[in-house]
Amino acid sequence: MSWLLNKVILIGRLTRDPELRYTGSGIPVANFSLAVDRPFANKQGERETDFIRIVVWRKLAEVCAKNLGKGRLVAVDGRIQINSYEAQDGSKRQATDVVAENVRFLDWPKDKVGASNDTNFGEELGIPDDSEFPF
Repeated sequence: MSWLLNKVILIGRLTRDPELRYTGSGIPVANFSLAVDRPFANKQGERETDFIRIVVWRKLAEVCAKNLGKGRLVAVDGRIQINSYEAQDGSKRQATDVVAENVRFLDWPKDKVGASNDTNFGEELGIPDDSEFPF
């Protein structure tokens, strides 16, 4: 029995708007990058930041592309995937991505701040309104 695990959990801010595209067979895929601060300071007392590439597939890709933008705070959990490829100059390279299984929005869009009664935003995300809850 094998006890291997490939699990990543990140919290950071998008460095750019998600880019949505579709594979040849019509499957949605979105890419964006997260800026994630390291938990310690360098010799100058500054925190360094890692910029991590995120890949999101299918319905979640479409939801992220529609509702996220540069600067938004999100939590991502997924797995690390390393892809090897040959560059134009013939050298072999690797790219490391996090393939997201879940993306949680941790803040509101700037144009929705203070609009807690805006049911349209919740509908866009598939969140039912309060009247559908029995408590």
